[in-house]
Amino acid sequence: METANSITPSDLVRIEAAALESLAARLDGSMHQAFHDAAQRLAACANNRQRVVVTGMGKSGLIAQKIAATLNSTGTPAQFLHPAEAIHGDLGMLTRGDLVLALSYSGQTEEILRLLELLKRLGDALITMTGEPQSALAQASDVVLDCSVSREACTLNLAPTASTTVMLALGDALAIEVARLRGFRSEDFAQLHPGGKLGKRLRLVSQLMHAGDTIPVVAPSTPMPEVIHEMSRKRLGITTVAEDGRLLGIISDGDLRRLLEREQAQALSRTAAEVMNTAPQTIAPDALASSALAVMEERKITSLVVVTKDKRLQGVLHLHDLWGLELV
Repeated sequence: METANSITPSDLVRIEAAALESLAARLDGSMHQAFHDAAQRLAACANNRQRVVVTGMGKSGLIAQKIAATLNSTGTPAQFLHPAEAIHGDLGMLTRGDLVLALSYSGQTEEILRLLELLKRLGDALITMTGEPQSALAQASDVVLDCSVSREACTLNLAPTASTTVMLALGDALAIEVARLRGFRSEDFAQLHPGGKLGKRLRLVSQLMHAGDTIPVVAPSTPMPEVIHEMSRKRLGITTVAEDGRLLGIISDGDLRRLLEREQAQALSRTAAEVMNTAPQTIAPDALASSALAVMEERKITSLVVVTKDKRLQGVLHLHDLWGLELV
């Protein structure tokens, strides 16, 4: 009698990899139009401020929960609906205009079939991921996505393995395509992931910079003793030189040292305008903190001046401000 040990771990991975290759071929061929139809419907649903309700039972239900989570994290509001709980009140989460994404490999899941009439009446559209494109669930759907596999990665050909892998990959493909259609940006991703290392990496410069009264700033006519005082007081290694809110240049610790070595006591008679670097490295307030760090490392500097497109001074970002983000 054959046992589950007849398939090695590497065999299992190869079977699942082959199933994914088959899915990729369908996406490029027979399922191309259906996939893009589904993605367009999902994007339109989100753009209309409606939700995607994802449902499935058993292992398909677990994949459905992951798909809902991926949609949420990429900017498409989604919620998982347990089919068995739906008939006991949870169907109340579904409102007119919501889109239903149903997962059932057999296309005959009893708990979902019981809900079909209600799902069709309340929802805007029904998209189904199934391994049986001619099943009852598929026949009732507006869009059918074929998740069929030639076999499961199990000696008994029973345990949902290759089929759930294909469903998961197809769900990821849908979520990422919808995000692309909706113009989802890394800045949007950062807003949805404020916690953890990922959220830290996606923080914006505007969230970290020194702003307002903490910005070291002097006027062009400021004499050097006052410039030195401002730099010492703000302790960022530079001072900006600005007029009417617009950046004219900066003076760094290095600029100051070179000036003193070159002119000694006479250096103190200079003004900020005479000493400043008129072409400092700047960055936009909506840039990512990781981008700011890359600029600092490339230019071998420790501070960046934050300005708008029209050179209006917004703040100063120091290398120390990035240390807590685990970027350095």
